[in-house]
Amino acid sequence: WQIPSLPEGVSGEYLTERLTKESVKFLQHRDRQRPFLLFLSHYDVHTPIHKAPGHFADFAERAAGLGVAPDAILERRGRSRARQDNPQYASMVAAIDESLGALVAELESQQLLSSTTIIFTSDNGGLCTLKNPGPTSNLPLRSGKGWLYEGGIRVPLIVWSPEITAGHAGSVVSDPVLSTDYLPTMLQLAGLPQPVGVGEDGQSFAAALSGESVVQTRPLVWHYPHYHGSEWTPGAAYQRDGWKVIEFYEHGDAELYDLSSDPGEQTNLAARQPEKLAELRRELRDWQLRMGAVMPQPNPAWRSP
Repeated sequence: WQIPSLPEGVSGEYLTERLTKESVKFLQHRDRQRPFLLFLSHYDVHTPIHKAPGHFADFAERAAGLGVAPDAILERRGRSRARQDNPQYASMVAAIDESLGALVAELESQQLLSSTTIIFTSDNGGLCTLKNPGPTSNLPLRSGKGWLYEGGIRVPLIVWSPEITAGHAGSVVSDPVLSTDYLPTMLQLAGLPQPVGVGEDGQSFAAALSGESVVQTRPLVWHYPHYHGSEWTPGAAYQRDGWKVIEFYEHGDAELYDLSSDPGEQTNLAARQPEKLAELRRELRDWQLRMGAVMPQPNPAWRSP
């Protein structure tokens, strides 16, 4: 790897394992009179896809027994992998799991689990849609990284916290949250005030850890007005009360889904529910105007190849 602040140790050292060791070292040598924040981004799972040596052989054996791969799923001008059968990708996921286990074990050895909150999440879904199929599949969710279908924006979120009350450990909360919610949640859990003008886009979900219902009154909005290597073209998505609209600006159309009954976004209801489609598109446009969102404009110099 090429990280100026983290020179390689031994030849062939796996980056995820090295970052885990550095994180454990931080926990061991921190100032124990002060609270701490450890933010760890593993680089996995990410391109370039490369095998984790300690886990690859097992997944390669499993993949060999899967049989012929299903045909790719067409996604406008992209193609999505229809089955997670990439042993290198799987080995990278296993390395992350092992890393998290090592960090939890260190916290436990220092008797810190009773006073530490752990948030495990991702910044986007797995990369499954490209000109040719990507390295993984997010089924039953549609598409993946770079796209505004659920496969691209619905990600894992697992929270361990001493604030989780008895009887609620292991429970599943279906209320949606955004990454902007982490800051106000962490501040509330730490008993710290939220500075004025900081993190105002987020809403704390700390109450959910004690079993309280966190009612989301806001819509969820994704404004993504540019191209991406996944074959995504400029667009935006707007979600409210289980309904979701996705606009495709280059193509000049929009799709409508009822996520409460169709989280895999297989049935486009735009033609059947034109009033709901128009309502959500109007709300999305109002939001874009309030935010001063930059909208894509045709390039007059572009010529069709």
